[in-house]
Amino acid sequence: MDSLVQTKPDRKEILAVLTQFIVEVIGEEFAEDLVINNESSFTKDLEMDSIEIVAFSEKVKLHFGVRVDFTGWLSGMDLDQLIALKLGHITAYIESCL
Repeated sequence: MDSLVQTKPDRKEILAVLTQFIVEVIGEEFAEDLVINNESSFTKDLEMDSIEIVAFSEKVKLHFGVRVDFTGWLSGMDLDQLIALKLGHITAYIESCL
């Protein structure tokens, strides 16, 4: 009998999921002109506003579940940390939670 084995996603897989969420939130038309990678910052490179970041956060929460307290993690940051936040930081955080 086959058993279902859930494997832990690696950083590349997590980044792919997060990239898709970003595209869904900001729109394909805007995203096609962007390079989205680990070095992408939410405010400078992706130009996401607070509403878009909240929508992205909800997608992360729904996809990864309670093991990843993304909102709690963000709330522990000061303004400078939030401004400097890059997609690679989020990818590493999610990987550490899974």
